Amino acid sequence: MNKEKPLISVEEATSVILSEVEDFGIEEVFFHQALGRVLKEDIKADRKMPPFDRVSMDGIALNYAVFEAGKRQFNIEGVQAAGREQLTLIKPDNCLEAMTGAMLPLGTDAVIPYELISIENNIAKVNIDSIKYFQNIHKQGIDRKKNETLISRNSKLSSAEIGVLATVGKTKVKVAKLPSIAIISTGDELVEVDQVPQAYQIRKSNVHSLVTLLSGSGLHADSYHLPDDKATLKQKIKTYLEAYDVLMFSGAVSKGKFDYLPEILDELDVKKLFHKVQQRPGKPFWFGKKGKTTVFAYPGNPVSTYVSCLKYFFPWLNSSLKMKTEPHDFAVLDKDFIFKPELTYFLQVKLKNEMGLIVASPIAGNGSGDLANLAQNDAFLELPSNRSKFNKGEVFPIIHYRF
Repeated sequence: MNKEKPLISVEEATSVILSEVEDFGIEEVFFHQALGRVLKEDIKADRKMPPFDRVSMDGIALNYAVFEAGKRQFNIEGVQAAGREQLTLIKPDNCLEAMTGAMLPLGTDAVIPYELISIENNIAKVNIDSIKYFQNIHKQGIDRKKNETLISRNSKLSSAEIGVLATVGKTKVKVAKLPSIAIISTGDELVEVDQVPQAYQIRKSNVHSLVTLLSGSGLHADSYHLPDDKATLKQKIKTYLEAYDVLMFSGAVSKGKFDYLPEILDELDVKKLFHKVQQRPGKPFWFGKKGKTTVFAYPGNPVSTYVSCLKYFFPWLNSSLKMKTEPHDFAVLDKDFIFKPELTYFLQVKLKNEMGLIVASPIAGNGSGDLANLAQNDAFLELPSNRSKFNKGEVFPIIHYRF
């Protein structure tokens, strides 16, 4: 009788997965299509930022020394508008109206906002007795020098970085190529979303959860559904292995009579790197590779599929793209919790912020098939396998799925 191999730990599974990263190459995209992508070049300032002494409030620009000498009423020589060539103050004891974003007129070195002056008969009267030298002026080059790096390679591009790309005239930008992904569900019990299931059937959900989970990170995935027929499964999977960088399965990896996937992957020469992890939910998780195609085969129960994708696929992707990542988040457990099996437990929790602390309230649900419970929570709290009691006030890592 064959003795079953011991389960691989979550830490070991993570290490194996992160040792199998891939480089998908680099491509150029238009800057407005780069949201969420991983940058593959340093972005530098093409000139000083700001490029000139910039008026930062609507008002009047004047000579600070003249004001300090006691003058409080100034003839207005004209208007320095934003987007217009720089004017020069002709008489030092006059002023120019100056608009936000305009070049600071030559001969002026302070701006007083309209709220602090009154204008009558083209004369501006200042209604305060003290100002500061260079007040309300955004000094040339104070933000960044020319050729200074503004965004470093391997950064993930948010809307803030898109604005920087526009500012420096970067119409096209080099980013990491994304993998081609197929998400494949299996099982004769599954019907389409728009169908009315029989008493022994359920509608597909896992594939849609995964497709949208990936799309939220800028990834496109094709989706397929295969029946519980070994010959069909084998023929289709063979074509997918040749066509995609990543195959992501939901179902058919456990011990059921129709769980053909591990056997088929072996027959198709996909190298198994591990099968079954010391965790709940998601214990039957299978991971392997064939050439440059990486295979993530998750158990079919919806919570198992969901947490396994979050825990393993996204770190693998980020590492493959060499993306800079933030430190892991942690949360404080707000009540005692007991879980006796010697497994890493991904506990579903509701999060709240209490005086700057992230606090996690367990809403465990009814097992890995309880899809509806995901909608009541915000994250998974990762509880270690070497203990059974977890105390109120203890801190554990969290895996977010709401952002």
